[in-house]
Amino acid sequence: MTQSETELMLKGYGLTTAEFFYHMPDYAHVLNVFMWQDYDIAPDHPRLFKFIDYWREEIEGALHSVRFCHRKMVSAGEWQNVVGEFRYH
Repeated sequence: MTQSETELMLKGYGLTTAEFFYHMPDYAHVLNVFMWQDYDIAPDHPRLFKFIDYWREEIEGALHSVRFCHRKMVSAGEWQNVVGEFRYH
């Protein structure tokens, strides 16, 4: 069963965006860029490192470098459950 983005964010996941710079297989001196996004947990980033391992095993283009950032979309201080109703007229 897959979880919704909201469920993942409430469990502490944040959006991780990674920029992969890699060498083109046929043109070793040319760098190309691949963007990747997924919900992951900082600071260990298990999904990101799993994807990097997949890249190294399955993709022909050798990695040059990886740049990434992580942003928690919802944190404990920003979200609260409010029960109530406000009626205006």
